[in-house]
Amino acid sequence: MNFKEATDGLFDRISHEQLAEALGVSVAAIRQARLTPTAKAYRAAPREWQEAVIRLAEGRLKHYKHVIGRIRENAKSLSD
Repeated sequence: MNFKEATDGLFDRISHEQLAEALGVSVAAIRQARLTPTAKAYRAAPREWQEAVIRLAEGRLKHYKHVIGRIRENAKSLSD
């Protein structure tokens, strides 16, 4: 794994689109729910948003563990 591949993995993130898909709502609904409650366009968060966020966060944990493992393997092979 080279520097670009490692940092691409580090910078990978969850998008509004991915969260909307996981919750079965529109991207606009996600953006509105993220506004401050005093904003005119504010909407309440989708039902059961916590479980969707947990699932997505767990997926990120797996992703970052994979990135870490590949970097460690690469570093070890270079030091051998």
